[in-house]
Amino acid sequence: MDLRVLCVGDVVGNPGMDRIRRSLRFLKRKTGADLVIVNGENASVVGITPEQAEDILDAGADVITMGNHTFGKREIVSYLDDSPRIIRPANYAPQAPGRGYCILETKWGDVAVIDLIGRCNMDYGPDNPFLMAEKLLKQINTKLIFVEFHAEATSEKLAMGYMLDGRVSAVWGTHTHVPTADIQILPKGTGYVTDLGMTGPVHSVLGIRPELSIAKFRGDLTSRYQWADGPTKMEAVLFTIDTKTGLCTQAERVDLTDEDSSQR
Repeated sequence: MDLRVLCVGDVVGNPGMDRIRRSLRFLKRKTGADLVIVNGENASVVGITPEQAEDILDAGADVITMGNHTFGKREIVSYLDDSPRIIRPANYAPQAPGRGYCILETKWGDVAVIDLIGRCNMDYGPDNPFLMAEKLLKQINTKLIFVEFHAEATSEKLAMGYMLDGRVSAVWGTHTHVPTADIQILPKGTGYVTDLGMTGPVHSVLGIRPELSIAKFRGDLTSRYQWADGPTKMEAVLFTIDTKTGLCTQAERVDLTDEDSSQR
């Protein structure tokens, strides 16, 4: 029996949230996805509120993953402790609120989702994600394991993919908000993509108004980041898993844009 898991790129601001509300269930039906995992750490551009998390879950997500903006909204702290369906990077300090992985009980058996964050070019020093991955694999007793790696460097993401090849069902990257063209099944059977992309404004710099990013790179005085207006997109990858082996048999990109007329 196959398990189809839809992984959706970082949701950015109100445009991304609107896209999730309008289109996530449609994409789930269109792809025949059994489970949906959405990165929600930029739902408020920097962070996510409990209300936004509930909206993403109500729209059809089974798990919400986070990243370097996990604690961008202070009101999320107690929600992270209370809700088993939202996870933050497992290699944060052990005293950090929330959990770094979750186990879903499904008709295919237990499904584990692990969230990790990279260390290359990040502004702080989380624990080593490679050692944390090894530690968690010793604790998790299922073949169906999915790993999100929220990281800046493509080399770090690829290294994680190859380290976990044949040991988990799929590994994907988030954080850079740009979809990569390297969707593949690694030599030992793990599905992989370096970055899912994002869910939010099409005409933007990673979801933000271009003029604000231009001003920052020019060295001008800048204002607070705001999401861009205009058409939106949802960028995602669908992994098909053989539940007997826990390995990936197909990986494909399944993006949506406002040009798709049937996405309601």
